[in-house]
Amino acid sequence: MASLLRLVDANLNRLKEGIRVIEDICRFVYEFKEEASKLKNLRHSARTSCLLEALASRDIIGDISKNTTKTEKQRENIGSLLVANFKRAEESARVLEESLKLINTNEAEEFKKIRYALYDIEKSLFSKLPTR
Repeated sequence: MASLLRLVDANLNRLKEGIRVIEDICRFVYEFKEEASKLKNLRHSARTSCLLEALASRDIIGDISKNTTKTEKQRENIGSLLVANFKRAEESARVLEESLKLINTNEAEEFKKIRYALYDIEKSLFSKLPTR
């Protein structure tokens, strides 16, 4: 169970961090109030009843894949930051959706809703971005 909780902890962090990057770009770079507000609400709704147990299972020192990859070190522009963080958040929401099916099916369903909301915001946001 500790391994599963580590998985939940890592992906909850990734999800919230990815959403926060997108939210701040919407807020400070593009001043897209609607998207920033939706993202803030999503970030705050991303929670689980097993948070404390997951936190207790965190093992940063023992993480076998904590080194940054070459592609993570480079971003071309704001658009590439958005793409990378949308994918990070969407993938993490999917991992949470699947892994929480073993702990709490209602919470798993909430992360499915978060994932689909991210898909919708992603489409809306990219349709509003200035073209080059």
